[in-house]
Amino acid sequence: MSEESRQAWKDLGWKLAAPLVFIGAVALALPTLFRKRGFRKREVLYYLDLCGVHSVPIVILICLLMGAVMGIQAALQLRKVGTEIFIVDLVGFAVLKEFGPLMVAMIATGRAGSAFAAEIGTMKVNEEISALRTMGIRPEAYLVLPKLTAMLIAMPLLAVIGDVAGVAGGMLVGVTYLELPLEVYWERTINALGPMTFLLGILKCAVFAILISLCGCFCGFAAEGDAQGVGRGATRAVVSSIFFVVVADAVMTILYSFIGY
Repeated sequence: MSEESRQAWKDLGWKLAAPLVFIGAVALALPTLFRKRGFRKREVLYYLDLCGVHSVPIVILICLLMGAVMGIQAALQLRKVGTEIFIVDLVGFAVLKEFGPLMVAMIATGRAGSAFAAEIGTMKVNEEISALRTMGIRPEAYLVLPKLTAMLIAMPLLAVIGDVAGVAGGMLVGVTYLELPLEVYWERTINALGPMTFLLGILKCAVFAILISLCGCFCGFAAEGDAQGVGRGATRAVVSSIFFVVVADAVMTILYSFIGY
């Protein structure tokens, strides 16, 4: 085997192992959160504002429209067989278990995942990450943990807002288009949707938050040393985050089916 082939195989092996090395470095940095000065409150609040507060309007709008669209499509089919009341079950379960967390994850990917990758990629271009290592500071603890913490707090809260907006969209269709009494729709919603349905959706959001944060930060660390490399890193962060979120959603949905949900 020639020297060029050996080097190509070595580079390929490193590219495949790099995500695992990064995840291991983040895991080793986690204990710093529990130290006196390890929890960087200012940075966590900044990313909470970026990932959470600024995303509230678009989450409400998209989830409201999504619930209304599902309600209209369900009403068109259920009206044929005279079972309009089951629009409550369909919209409620779909929003709380599937589309609410998934839509919040897509929004977070576009807003936060790309921003994380661009920020860390720019720091790499400016050799700020090398400077952190020179000063004995772990970049994973200094840069990744505040983002990961903020996402783990923000995404479940956004999911709650999205769930309420999605159910409200379905309720709007049920009350106006199907002419169901508001009291009947609300009572059916309370009876059909239990706490476990809500908690399973929130659990999905926690998993999605970890995936989006790690993908965004890893693509930032892996960005090449120029402006175009930073742009490619941000694009790669969005694409990979969406892929892993969809895969995780499918896997968790299958697992939920085993316990009757």
